[in-house]
Amino acid sequence: MSDGHSENHHPEEQVWERWQRQRLFVRELKGLYGEVYKDLLDQPRVYKSKEWPWKGGPGLFGKKVVNPQSVDITQMIEGHLDVYAPGSHGQKHGHMNSAVFYILEGRGYDVHDEIRHDWEKGDVCIVSNACVHRHYNADPEKRAQVLVMKAKPLFLFGHMLYQKVVEYPPTEPVPGQEHFSPDDE
Repeated sequence: MSDGHSENHHPEEQVWERWQRQRLFVRELKGLYGEVYKDLLDQPRVYKSKEWPWKGGPGLFGKKVVNPQSVDITQMIEGHLDVYAPGSHGQKHGHMNSAVFYILEGRGYDVHDEIRHDWEKGDVCIVSNACVHRHYNADPEKRAQVLVMKAKPLFLFGHMLYQKVVEYPPTEPVPGQEHFSPDDE
């Protein structure tokens, strides 16, 4: 069974739950033009992120609010919220699609192809195509929250599938953050 990567999987590697289940990357568009068009117009224009559960942990949590699997409004873009526990970081990884990170709260930095880029609340951080990167919360006491927007579904549709985790995120919480919850603040 494929694990969702374009590279070979080694049995000793940690595998995230999301790569072990069937996922929908592109929905079928089928029907009469007028029906398809009406269905699109009938889709909600506001999605309450509070209605989506946080997934992940112990240091990185996410809500995949807008993507082809969760809503019918779009197949070209994806938007999700990520929260990093104090002092934590995510996986070191790369993917073909670029990404735009709007920093909602906190301060931290990214390392893109071994170059550090500092960010704080109100900043926008751009991850370029095919860049190997990792996101860090530099604050040892406060969480960092980011809004991520990308055209990943469009890239997948075009068979630009490169996605590789170089190093998985920690499975143990940062000392002192054993009970962190993204809903704490």
